[in-house]
Amino acid sequence: MIGRLSGVLLEKNPPQLLVDCHGVGYEVDVPMSTFYNLPGVGEKVVLFTHQTIREDAHLLFGFGHAEERAVFRQLIKITGVGARMALSILSGMTIADLAQAVTLQETGRLVKVPGIGKKTAERLLLELKGKLGADLGAGGAHAVPDSQSDILNALVALGYSDKEALLALKAVPAGSGVSDGIKLALKALSKG
Repeated sequence: MIGRLSGVLLEKNPPQLLVDCHGVGYEVDVPMSTFYNLPGVGEKVVLFTHQTIREDAHLLFGFGHAEERAVFRQLIKITGVGARMALSILSGMTIADLAQAVTLQETGRLVKVPGIGKKTAERLLLELKGKLGADLGAGGAHAVPDSQSDILNALVALGYSDKEALLALKAVPAGSGVSDGIKLALKALSKG
């Protein structure tokens, strides 16, 4: 398996690259998050890769960070999620955003990604729960206890934005029950 490429970037045609490694040109598909952080054509590039071998094709996917590759590998293990959809997810949201969506079980964030419907989003959240979050998305996602997640989901269902709901959640003492927590959060929102 090809796990890493180091070479000269010859072509950039989103989402595909051509990387020259000592005279061999590798075609590599990358998510847009990696594409936007690439050096210019003719410069040296290092990519972490995932190789897929099918009966009709040998495909190589590249990532700027090992963390991105790990999330990609988690995504393609899910039934109904292929490599193209996994690239689309990584192109449409950061790893931290994905980890937070999984932690808070927010389908709304995932359905904004092209090609992801409600059922696929629900399957993704279910399959990734416990696998993505604390270790992979620690950069921006914080663990939210189940009761707080329920409070947050209730506030969003009532029409508050994610930002408003998260701010209101800060006014709820840790360990509060769901119904008390919702009351306290609504009280905090009414003051704002």
